[in-house]
Amino acid sequence: MNIFLVVLLVLAGVALLLAEMFLLPGFGIAGILGFGSLFGAVIVAWIYIGSVAGYITLAACLLLSGLAIWGFVRSRALDKMALDTKVEGHVELADNKLKNKKEN
Repeated sequence: MNIFLVVLLVLAGVALLLAEMFLLPGFGIAGILGFGSLFGAVIVAWIYIGSVAGYITLAACLLLSGLAIWGFVRSRALDKMALDTKVEGHVELADNKLKNKKEN
């Protein structure tokens, strides 16, 4: 049961951090909950399973978080979310309008 809880906390933490970084603006509730979940996973593993499991969970949290962020950045998901429309247009400045009025 403890191992299932640790795995669940790690996966939830990574998912919340990805959501905070790429979907939700700012540093808010999802980021705090993500870091708290990862921290909680390490603490649960350390206390209930043992110190070796705590170190393994800490390494897994760091590795999975890094791989998830790297994989998400490399995927085409960001291309679909990014704005890539080119805006072409010309805005006449106020100085030019005043110069045109003076010339007429």
